[in-house]
Amino acid sequence: MFDKLESVEKRYEELNMKISDPEVIANQSEWKKLMKEHADIEDIVEKYREYKKVVNTIEELKEMLNDKEMHDLAQAELDESKEKLPKIEEELKLLLVPKDPNDDKNVIMEIRGGAGGEESSLFAADLFRMYSMYAEKKRWKFEVMNLNETELGGIKEASIMITGKGAYSRLKFESGVHRVQRVPETETSGRIHTSTATVAVLPEVDDVEIEINPTDLKIDTFRSSGAGGQHINKTESAIRITHIPTGVVVECQTERSQIQNRESAMKMLRSKLYETELEKQNSELAAARRSQVGSGDRSEKIRTYNFPQGRITDHRIGLSMFQVDEFMNGGIDEMVDALNAADQAAKLSDE
Repeated sequence: MFDKLESVEKRYEELNMKISDPEVIANQSEWKKLMKEHADIEDIVEKYREYKKVVNTIEELKEMLNDKEMHDLAQAELDESKEKLPKIEEELKLLLVPKDPNDDKNVIMEIRGGAGGEESSLFAADLFRMYSMYAEKKRWKFEVMNLNETELGGIKEASIMITGKGAYSRLKFESGVHRVQRVPETETSGRIHTSTATVAVLPEVDDVEIEINPTDLKIDTFRSSGAGGQHINKTESAIRITHIPTGVVVECQTERSQIQNRESAMKMLRSKLYETELEKQNSELAAARRSQVGSGDRSEKIRTYNFPQGRITDHRIGLSMFQVDEFMNGGIDEMVDALNAADQAAKLSDE
């Protein structure tokens, strides 16, 4: 570990020189890349320097123990410094765990009703509300890009852009099948039903990360459906883009102009193609996959919401919580923290 820390500190010093070089600054794309690398390792270097400072202090205090007048004071400070070291070592190990390069990115989230008929659509609507309230608590922007509702107020499918600091790092483990057990509003006999909804969380992808050939795209326009006043039904502002090589289809119909809908649809398409590429890489890297809390597979049942018992259980980490109402009102931080902690622990054990 300490050899690695030495090399990281050396690289940090190199970067300090480079980002101050006028020639590098003149090349803005290169400068931004180096600045990002500098910021990514800065916390590690600062913590390592703190560690070395404490080690040096311990050596100095050991020498002071030979001084009778300073012995007691030196011993007290020595004991205190020795207590600090294990904590700093643990912090260093965590900082050295490879960071997900997508953690700071915005999120494109897709929510769909699954098995269970109308009740699954109603549950999808509840999840939509839960994530919108969570985004509000985090002061993130929650922007609906596409929404297909049912007559009873459920959601067949929804696509949302969530913009804010650390959005992907907090939401990435929400991908998968969410199962609900409750008495549906449509049920007259009071029987408990089980139904599902699926959630997909994709990082927003920059143009440079995914190259899309315009000749590979089939773009259709159509009239938007659903609520939105007269304008939404009169003009063909909605956009459907099909990526011919992969068959991936995206739609956006919530903006008033065709240009805005097209821009939003292209963001969704880039993220979907990026996800497809990541899935391909993950299937080739089985060992890396073991160190994740979940694969992000949409077919993986990740969580059960049991309303009669007031319980939410995440099956990946075996954690149950008993505040279902608070949870559905966006109070999901405790679960998110536990999932991130479990993922970090798994990665540490794989190191």
